[in-house]
Amino acid sequence: MKNPSLCALFIAGLLLAPITHAGVAGLPPGVRLALDSARIPAEAVSLWTRPVDHATPALAINATAPMNPASVMKLVTAFSALERLGPAHTWTTRIARDGPIRAGVLEGNLYLVGGADPVLGYDRLWKVLRRLRALGIERVAGDIVLDASVLRLPPHDPDAFDGRGVRPYNSGPYGLLLQYNTLLLGLTPGKAANAPVALAAEPPLAGLVIDNRVLTSDAPCGSWYQDLQAVVEPGRRLVLSGSLPAACGPRTWSAAPLPPAEFGSALVAALWSEVGGHLGGTVREGRLPTGAEELFSDDSDPLADVVRDMNKWSSNVIARQLLATLGRVSLREDATEDMVTAGARAAAATLAAAGIDTDGLVIENGSGLSRIERIRADSLGMLLLAAWQRPWMPEFIAALPVAGVDGTARRRLGDSPARGQAHIKTGTLHGVRAMAGYLLDRNGQRHAVVMMVNHPEAAASAAAQDALLEWLWSGGE
Repeated sequence: MKNPSLCALFIAGLLLAPITHAGVAGLPPGVRLALDSARIPAEAVSLWTRPVDHATPALAINATAPMNPASVMKLVTAFSALERLGPAHTWTTRIARDGPIRAGVLEGNLYLVGGADPVLGYDRLWKVLRRLRALGIERVAGDIVLDASVLRLPPHDPDAFDGRGVRPYNSGPYGLLLQYNTLLLGLTPGKAANAPVALAAEPPLAGLVIDNRVLTSDAPCGSWYQDLQAVVEPGRRLVLSGSLPAACGPRTWSAAPLPPAEFGSALVAALWSEVGGHLGGTVREGRLPTGAEELFSDDSDPLADVVRDMNKWSSNVIARQLLATLGRVSLREDATEDMVTAGARAAAATLAAAGIDTDGLVIENGSGLSRIERIRADSLGMLLLAAWQRPWMPEFIAALPVAGVDGTARRRLGDSPARGQAHIKTGTLHGVRAMAGYLLDRNGQRHAVVMMVNHPEAAASAAAQDALLEWLWSGGE
């Protein structure tokens, strides 16, 4: 062979042939041993692996069985968004007025018009409001109106999934989503048991009262958040209770104490006051009227960065925003369908157009926080291979957590020699444990790998998944 690269690939293919033949017969020994130890039968496991430059899988077990992927479903959302929108896509938030500005007073209403930006944090919002002050607006005589009408959404009940609607992972999409609808709670334990835990909450939310009853404990620092409770009482009152071990030191927790519309109103009111602005009316929901004058706009980070934020830390609300955005761009102007349903259909069509088998695919919200979402392991595998061939492949892979290094996979593989060699998206629900991504083996060969476990003991299957990654890294030995 004249081409050295092709020659190297051919030799690597010969070296990997034993993996293919060994895998067809059944599970690798280490994987089987770990599953047996966890009392998980083989029929509860779906598994698929293939070198990215080979024509056939090295391992395929129950790979055509649709299974719940938990947060691994975010790979479908990421693939579809990058394919349909492109990695440079941004979302635009517009700021407008419907009255003149005289002597520092806006004689009318101020409008913040959402563009479905998934990552409009309070730091950017503060800069937007500060820019209004720099334009000479000291006082808004009317209201500050928040327009979230860009997204047509179905009803969302944050308590529906697990009854824990105050947890941010249950937040739904919104046309003017601010700060992920999340209140960050900085907790600092005292030095002795039963001492009060100091609290610093960000961002400021006008009208929200936080009743902090969290105490310091002398317990070891294990799953430190297990004893913390957050309850919203009438009158915008957030009650925090439980304990935080002194051994843990400062920790950051989070809550979603208000629905998105109320959260946005409370945040804008607080920040407008912080930048020295005054308001004659209120901060409320509404629509931008015809004839209003746009003052300026603010663009989000590009989609490539947003997908990274979503997958590194498995953000459900970003995934929901992306799916709704796909629905928005795929619908005709006269359509009445909600944009989450349309987004699910657009994502499925995007996969099908890429040659990925969508038989058995069920997309509910694109985040994986679902009891009904399903996908086959071989479909996920083909998605990974299709992404490998796309011009946005570097952005797609860089968005995945590195096993043993960062993101939601930072505690995987421990001292294994395979640590740092796998970019994988993980997923966990009660009865579900899944992973999918890429691994570079010790011979320099890249593999696509998928493993899903749907079983009451699925939480104990992490060792089996790590055993699969180590088996691939070692060349099937």
